[in-house]
Amino acid sequence: MSADRFQKVTAEHLRRDAFLYIRQSSLRQVLENTESTKRQYSLRDRAVSLGWPIERIHVIDCDLGLSGASAEDRDGFQRLVAEVANSHAGIVLGLEVSRLARNNADWHRLLELAALTQTLILETKTVSMILLTSMTVFYWA
Repeated sequence: MSADRFQKVTAEHLRRDAFLYIRQSSLRQVLENTESTKRQYSLRDRAVSLGWPIERIHVIDCDLGLSGASAEDRDGFQRLVAEVANSHAGIVLGLEVSRLARNNADWHRLLELAALTQTLILETKTVSMILLTSMTVFYWA
């Protein structure tokens, strides 16, 4: 088990599901940058190593080939935000922040909801806790 598991992942997090969000910005990237897509899917193994059973790791990949400039047309991202807002997510996994949202308002909304629901964010290999203090969001890795 990793040090992250003992420091940040609690039994409460593990009672909720893990959500792996996978996105590439364009269909061309999906076709040509297959290594990035493979690396994103491999984060499922990271969730397992942190204690989530495979059947409770939800892969959201319906936004492959869609720009992250806005959440408006990204059903997968909207689902992810709803799962976090409803306290269904113990952790959100993504290869890098830009895969989740390139629009700061969308990213900050997700971070704020994660802080309010005590949902962890895993970016590449780092598990982060989000703290919300006086309307300021702190991203703590």
